[in-house]
Amino acid sequence: MKLNERKVRLAELILRCLVCALALVAAVLIVTDTQVREIFTIQKKAKYTDMKALVFLVVVNGMAAAYSLVHAVRCVVGMMKGSVLFSKPLAWAIFSGDQAIAYLTVAGLAAAAQSAAFAKLGQPELQWMKICTMYGKFCNQVGEGIGVALLASVGMVLISCISALGVFRLYGGNKAWQSSASRW
Repeated sequence: MKLNERKVRLAELILRCLVCALALVAAVLIVTDTQVREIFTIQKKAKYTDMKALVFLVVVNGMAAAYSLVHAVRCVVGMMKGSVLFSKPLAWAIFSGDQAIAYLTVAGLAAAAQSAAFAKLGQPELQWMKICTMYGKFCNQVGEGIGVALLASVGMVLISCISALGVFRLYGGNKAWQSSASRW
């Protein structure tokens, strides 16, 4: 493998490991977050399942962590074998999977951020109160989870850019790549 190819593969491996770890941390931060508040002798427990956007974010981060782990193993095996991705169908499958996970992480993050904004700021026109004034610890930990999920989402977008590079490299003008790619 060329030196540039090794650098790209190493960057992909590092990003996939980071996304796996960050997505897992984000999911754990949100899932383990609870706070009990007593209101007129009634105890109300705030948990992530009370907001469906947080449930979606946890599921998406779990998917991203598992997907990144599987592809990190694929990257390690590919680096150990020294093989370069030449199969167009495999390159397109990896690219499509990376795109799908990147879009899902961005969508989950957007939904959770919108719900968190409602919880923090309320919506006076609809008479929705500021929940974070009552459940401060819960909101702070959810905010931390959303922040970590943002980093995982950015990492997933960068990974999808690297996989796009891998796909488009198969169609590029480099004769060495084209002759190898035509064997699929």
